[in-house]
Amino acid sequence: MSSTVRTVDTVRDLGVVIVSGLSMTDQVSAICCAAYYQLRQLRTVTRCLTPEATKTTVQAFISCRLDYCNALLYGIADDLLRRLQSVQNAAARLVAGSRRSDHITPVLRRLHWLPVRRHIEFVM
Repeated sequence: MSSTVRTVDTVRDLGVVIVSGLSMTDQVSAICCAAYYQLRQLRTVTRCLTPEATKTTVQAFISCRLDYCNALLYGIADDLLRRLQSVQNAAARLVAGSRRSDHITPVLRRLHWLPVRRHIEFVM
């Protein structure tokens, strides 16, 4: 009996999308897509929550997505890091109630959140 093994270019293992070229583009896209979906869902709920409950909820749904297996993201391209940072910025703005035009660095400092690049380096 003979078996045929079919090859694929993309696999998902433990929730991480791995591409044959080992670029993390698909993984970053999956993280951003899921995180922005969650942010849209949380935006409607946060009006009813206290600021501390909002921070906890956003950390549970968004920060965990950014942190999961982020050691694999070490050394990725700057444009991919920018995409992940924009997710974190949107989450911080939701928690702090700041506008898109406000500077994000003071908000991240007030929340005690490391920028994505620094967080990845910290884990390493």
